[in-house]
Amino acid sequence: MRTIPLEVGLKGRKEALYSETIDEAGVVGAQVKIPFQADGCISLARQEMDNDSGSSQVFLLLFESDLTPAGKNFLDGRYSSFGYTVTGQDFLRKINPGDVIKSMKVIDGFDKLQRT
Repeated sequence: MRTIPLEVGLKGRKEALYSETIDEAGVVGAQVKIPFQADGCISLARQEMDNDSGSSQVFLLLFESDLTPAGKNFLDGRYSSFGYTVTGQDFLRKINPGDVIKSMKVIDGFDKLQRT
């Protein structure tokens, strides 16, 4: 099985963190480039105790201010986040536990992707 290392982009820092969380790198409190306060944040799932165990499983965050307060989200800097939805949040809120998303596709904006 191929795995993808943890990558955390930080604001004001040219190079991303690789294979370590913000806690492990000693930069707790640093702002990430794509925070989990964005509704529909798309992130790479991984095993809790293995930073570099990501593969093909992703998750989408549904922002709840009580559970994920801005600037205090425990996921920031601990999981790779690589995008967020700009429309369709209504659809995301209709997904239930056990539902299966068979595929995802970027339909617009692919030309705007940048290496960070």
